[in-house]
Order: sequence, then C-alpha cells, then structure tokens
Amino acid sequence: MKNRDSAVRPLPDVGIDATAGAAGRLDWVGMEGIALPVCFDAGGGEVQRVAATVDTFVNLIHAQQRGIHMSRLYLLADAHLGGKPVDAASLERLLRAFLHSHEGMADRACIRLRFDMLVRRAALRSDNHGWRSYPVRLEASLSEHGFRFELGTDVVYSSTCPASAALSRQLIQHQFAEAFPPGASLDHAGVMAWLGGERGIVATPHAQRSTASLRVRYASKAQLPLIALLDRVEQALGTAVQTAVKREDEQAFALANGGNLMFCEDAARRIQHALDGDAAIAGFNVRVAHHESLHAHDAVAYVQGGTLEDVMSSPPAAWFPW
Repeated sequence: MKNRDSAVRPLPDVGIDATAGAAGRLDWVGMEGIALPVCFDAGGGEVQRVAATVDTFVNLIHAQQRGIHMSRLYLLADAHLGGKPVDAASLERLLRAFLHSHEGMADRACIRLRFDMLVRRAALRSDNHGWRSYPVRLEASLSEHGFRFELGTDVVYSSTCPASAALSRQLIQHQFAEAFPPGASLDHAGVMAWLGGERGIVATPHAQRSTASLRVRYASKAQLPLIALLDRVEQALGTAVQTAVKREDEQAFALANGGNLMFCEDAARRIQHALDGDAAIAGFNVRVAHHESLHAHDAVAYVQGGTLEDVMSSPPAAWFPW
C-alpha cells in the first residue's frame, strides 16, 4: 500500500536540490548495463525480439549541478526500445527525448546497445541450413555536431597461412620424390593411391578460427542492412564458419580454405576493398585477428576507410571501445 504522506510531502531529491561539493562539468553521466528487450530487423524482413544490454548517457553542463535524472533515461529507453524495430531514426528520437528530459542540464546524449542476432545460413553444398549468432553493437550520439550513428558486428572465418601452405607443399614434394624416384616409371593408379593416402600428404598448413570486428557508419538513416554487410564481408573472405555441415560441405570448406590462403594483412585488405565499394557506407574501421594455431598470440591488422573522425590520431585500441 502506498504511503499517503508521499502524496502530500514531496520526496527529497538531493541530486537536484543539493549543489555539488566540488564543482565541475562532466562529459558523460548515465547508466551502463541496462537489460532491455529490443526489436531488430537485420535486413531480411524478419523482426526478432532480443535481450539487449543498453548504456545511456547525457553530459552535465552546469558545474554546480549535483546530478542528472537517471530514472528518466531508463524510463525513456524502456518506452522507446521495446516496440518498433530499432533503427537510426528511432535512436535519434530517443536521444532527443533524453535531452528534452534534461533541458537546461545537458546538450549531448549518447546510447549504446549490444545484443546477439540469429541469422539463417545455408550450407555450402548440401540442402541443409543452420543458425549463426552474430553480435550486434549500435552506438548513437546527438550533440552540437548533429546526429551520429554506427553499427558494429563480428565475422568469424577460417584463415589458412600462406607460409605454412608453402612449407607443406615442399614436404609433399620431397615425399613424392622419395616414393617415385627420378627416372622411374609413373603408374597412374599408384600415384592416385599415394595421393589419397596418409603417407603421401605428410604435411598440412595450419589454419585457425579468425575474427573480423567491424564498425561502420552509413550515409543515411535507412534501415540497418546487417545481413547485407555480413554477406559482403563473408564473400570477400571466402571462408566464413559454417553451421549444418555434411561431408560434402566439409570438403567444399576445405577447398575454399585452399583457395583463400591469407595472412591477417590479406584479410584486412579484402574487407577494405569490399567496404570501399559500398556507396551506402560513409566510413568504417576494421580489426582483423587471426587466433594463431602455431603461436600462443594473435596476428592482428587494422584498417579504416571513409570519413570516420578521430581515428587517425587514436591508438588502435580506441577504435573498438565496445
């Protein structure tokens, strides 16, 4: 039962009524790690309702102001994010609501959302399909410089080392020379049997699961084409990890790896060229990490394109604060 006195006597709010003990403007104040449901269309026309982690912020422009109205940010986020699918336009409306709720206190607002999106993927050769889970990161801000929006995700793929492939081929050549000495007649059936056996292919190049982390800004506030972005990058790499796999799919994947030997530098350039060719993208930065099977460390490359600000002067770690 509600306390009747609370309807008569206003509850104290020291965050607003009291002044700060030490004066100073604050760049960002808000909440991190809010759990909220979000509706999202990845671009295939199917809206999914997902569990998101949300960060909400405004700045504090008055040095003597004790604090902000955090409950207002929470309630606004809850009201705006659970209904229609999230896109750039809806996030801009939410940020304007943040500033309206803090009129006279803040002139900048920011929101970040993180969630996983399931996308249906076809097998390479068979008629099977399976679900891939892709992380989605959305960040939007509103300031005197206008509205800014970025989409982030990860693409996981296989990378086979070109140097290791060359070393493996040399060992196979040496093994062949021992099995079939120079001047000896070559029997087709015997060579085929040798190639199909473990004694023939004595070495295989090392391959590893690898990750391309993408951060993209689009030129307009159109619907977010996550699937189109994933397709473009995965086609450029050629060896995206699979879901449902039968033997014919595994063989096709082995063939794709053999035809797409790449260092992390090669992968980064492939993605750079793929994104540079998309007129809808205003700017991007990419981090490629090959999680080495030979070494205990990762091989990493960074690349950017377009007109994303504050990247050239920032260390690589600042590109991906998410």
